[in-house]
Amino acid sequence: MTRWVAFAALTLTVLAAVLFSARASERVISDLTADEPAVSDAPPLPPTALLANVAGSHALFAVVLLAGIWLAAVPASSLGIGGEPSGLAAVAIGIGVGLALAAVNLALGAVVDTDPSAALRELLAPDSSSGWVVLLGVVLPIIAGFEELLFRAILIGAFSTGFELSPWLLAITSSIAFALGHGAQGRVGVVATGVFGVALASVFVLTGSLLVVAVAHYVVNAVEFTVLEGIGYDPSGVE
Repeated sequence: MTRWVAFAALTLTVLAAVLFSARASERVISDLTADEPAVSDAPPLPPTALLANVAGSHALFAVVLLAGIWLAAVPASSLGIGGEPSGLAAVAIGIGVGLALAAVNLALGAVVDTDPSAALRELLAPDSSSGWVVLLGVVLPIIAGFEELLFRAILIGAFSTGFELSPWLLAITSSIAFALGHGAQGRVGVVATGVFGVALASVFVLTGSLLVVAVAHYVVNAVEFTVLEGIGYDPSGVE
């Protein structure tokens, strides 16, 4: 028998910790990107250290959630695992959705003066080939996997199953929480992230697949980093 109330309590505790951590990160990033940063004897953190911190925190939260899923006996089907589409079909759909969302993101960058995630991307962008391997092969998959597990699979899939709530209503509430967790990107970034969250939430509700949205999320992040930071493409055309 699934312990839905206990699992919900654990999930909301993790969500609160994620939002608190995001708020703390927002202050740190604000200091690092300020025109006149606070005076400190400590050297600035290199991208590798920042990447390790991001990957480590997300991985820790993911482990806690996975342990909760196991202990509470949450059915995999409620999380979008084990159904259809699956396997290569789910990966292909996820890649297609991710490329479409990434294209929209780059197109908007050509008409909007402000790039809300630029400062954060610049801090995390690797300065070596090995750093790019770690970013694309480890950090971004962990970020996409954890965020989709929490904000889509659990807050929409599991909660709609366990508490008989509308998945579309949960899609909105989870997207608001998802947006608030990206406060480091500023107000414009929070709004943009909320819209992105609604898009992924809609895909999750329609496909019922965690793999689809996790792949799509990864593709969007990977394209954004490689095109805007790796290649140095400027969508606005300003040199």
